[in-house]
Amino acid sequence: MKKQPNTEKVSLYNRWLNGIERVGNSLPHPIALFALFALAIVIISAVCSALGVSATGELIVNKELQETTVTAVSLLTRDGLSYIFSQAVNNFTSYAPLGMVLVAMLGVGVAEQSGLINALLKRTVQVTPKALITPVVVFLGVMSNIASDAGYVILIPLGAMVFRAYGRHPMAGLAAAFCGVSGGFSANLMVGTLDPLLAGITQTAVSIIDPSYHVSVMGNYYFLAFSTFLITILGTIITDKIVEPRLEAYGGHLLEDEDESLTTITEAEKKGLRRAGAVMLVFVALVVIACIPENSFFRNADGKLLGRPASPLIDGVVVLISLLFFLPAVAFGKTVGTFKDSKEVCNAMGKSMSSMGSFLALAFVSAQFINYFNYTKLGTIIALKGSNFLQSVNIGMIPLMIIFVLFSAVMNLFMGSASAKWNILAPVFVPMFMLLGYSPELCQLAYRIGDSTTNIITPMMTYFAVIVVFAQRYDKKAGIGTITATMLPYSMAFLIGWTVILILWLSLGLPIGVDTGLFYPPMG
Repeated sequence: MKKQPNTEKVSLYNRWLNGIERVGNSLPHPIALFALFALAIVIISAVCSALGVSATGELIVNKELQETTVTAVSLLTRDGLSYIFSQAVNNFTSYAPLGMVLVAMLGVGVAEQSGLINALLKRTVQVTPKALITPVVVFLGVMSNIASDAGYVILIPLGAMVFRAYGRHPMAGLAAAFCGVSGGFSANLMVGTLDPLLAGITQTAVSIIDPSYHVSVMGNYYFLAFSTFLITILGTIITDKIVEPRLEAYGGHLLEDEDESLTTITEAEKKGLRRAGAVMLVFVALVVIACIPENSFFRNADGKLLGRPASPLIDGVVVLISLLFFLPAVAFGKTVGTFKDSKEVCNAMGKSMSSMGSFLALAFVSAQFINYFNYTKLGTIIALKGSNFLQSVNIGMIPLMIIFVLFSAVMNLFMGSASAKWNILAPVFVPMFMLLGYSPELCQLAYRIGDSTTNIITPMMTYFAVIVVFAQRYDKKAGIGTITATMLPYSMAFLIGWTVILILWLSLGLPIGVDTGLFYPPMG
């Protein structure tokens, strides 16, 4: 019998999703993409230099604001080609995010290898009353971002299983965990691995305008710490009032591919958590005591812990965060047996670094791309022309930030990597916003809001396929459309809610992070 063609109509919504998936899948690997970008800068710089492309505006020169004309510099000259080959290694080793991310991962990676993070997630869920299970799962999702990908592989399946154990639909638990882990990717009460990564990229972009300006790793901390509670509240409301009521009643029991160890915690793990907690408290107490003396090595030249110039406490926050994870992880690992001696601890450190191979490769090509932008003056020219245009239209700070949030959210639908997108956007928008009088950290914050809110509805997000597999345990027909349709209410609520809070924050002129305001240059 001749096979009948499939005449089922594809909805406009699904065609839109399919289009996003096709466009995203057609993009090269981020490493190849940045190599192509670097090559494009080489060619464009030669063309612009030949055409005499230039821009005039006020720039920081010798620590003073001066009217300056900047002309494009070609990389296809004797000096340019010498720069490409002689500075390639230096561009890489001086790439600001490189050291900060690797140092942070030394501590966080050991915490993952020891089992501390997994045990902490399980224990928190275990002791949570039924009435609070939704906000706790969402909150833990947000907080799990401290440990990079742990939330995706541990908390999301755990959220589904916990909801099922409480007689609730597991897909609602999966959605609640997913919205926290991925939709609230930038929010947190602590500094995570994403903070130094993005701050480092921002620092590199800042050097185009003002090499003396220091971007704080905690430059977005106040706003994003507050956002942790915003995402938790919105995620809880959407889960309980919109997502779960749409799901059919679920009466399933433990599935064959579910691991009971995800929800059970051993006595050794409980003991390990107590010891890890004690070590953490001792470490925090020692840091606090060290900050008390007026001549403390943690204070800046003016004897302050906060304020500019940045104190060693703020500059060293990545090291402190790494130790905050490392020391309790060693105590936990020794207690439960994952670390029997120092060799195993060192092996765990090495294993955490081995997982950074892709980042190192991406960092190399990204560093070349950004430094080419700086050398050729193309970034400065774009920033000057863009800022002059925006000054002429005079749309104001709040409309400008809203537009940038929406732009970042749309761009995230086609390119999932937060750092890859910021490597592209930062060299253009950070200098442009600085020339308009807005702080680099504010530009970074607007980007992070837009980037986070559409993570949960784009197939380009790295773990999206994994989420589909988790969902198929409870719904065999679940696919990309299922997950996107389920998560769309979260995405819209987060985008609207986060943008409204940003508007209020800007209207009140509140600082967005430690030693960080809304304007450039900073006051005081």
